[in-house]
Amino acid sequence: MDAETVDDLLVRDRRSDRPALVDATGKGFDYAWLCTTSWKAGNFLSHTGVRRGVTVGVVGDGPFALLAFFGTALLEGTTRFDPPTALADDDRFRTLVAPVDTVESYELPVGAQRVGYGSEPEKPDVHHLEAGLWSENPSFPPVSIAPDTPLLTDGDRTVSHGRALSAAAGVVDDHGFAEGSRVAVAAPLGDPRTVVAGVLAPLLAGGVVVLGDGDADLVVAEEGASGGDRGETLPLSAVELG
Repeated sequence: MDAETVDDLLVRDRRSDRPALVDATGKGFDYAWLCTTSWKAGNFLSHTGVRRGVTVGVVGDGPFALLAFFGTALLEGTTRFDPPTALADDDRFRTLVAPVDTVESYELPVGAQRVGYGSEPEKPDVHHLEAGLWSENPSFPPVSIAPDTPLLTDGDRTVSHGRALSAAAGVVDDHGFAEGSRVAVAAPLGDPRTVVAGVLAPLLAGGVVVLGDGDADLVVAEEGASGGDRGETLPLSAVELG
């Protein structure tokens, strides 16, 4: 499919029972779940102040971390996976999404919100992601996101929706991805190239994101790492972000 921004990957007509995601336990999630729950994530995160121009720190590499990313993207916010625990002078996170057992170990500016997942937070000032997803409206208002809207940052570089989707399309073309192609994520999400090749590219093709050691056609890995017996290895250096 053609897509210029991440919201194009989550439109209503993509909802189906085709597999979209496999977590580290081997549990599968379909495109209907991915789209609907991403919309819920966007609705929920909007209550914590996520909007265009703000940065959301996301900790973790499982389905909830990806839902936080997609929800932030729908709200035109910028995601920084694996954010620092101590803030530099120019770090201004609006919201932090992290496992409950680590969410309070991150330094945040005054007014920033903490969102925990994995278990129910004990402190009332920490929002509970699972409860929020359960209670939110399973639809999202139409959006019109400009391709130059910032999508991802690692603190040193920022990648727009348009650049990320263009690079993802390049990965799809170079490796012949098609519906059902499985791509394993074996590199840290803190590197935007991992998100582009390991998450956006397979979803663009109608494929499957594999977040564990399951079988895959392609393994997105750090330089020098190998996909082993799982499939062809794509080193991050081969992902062109411009």
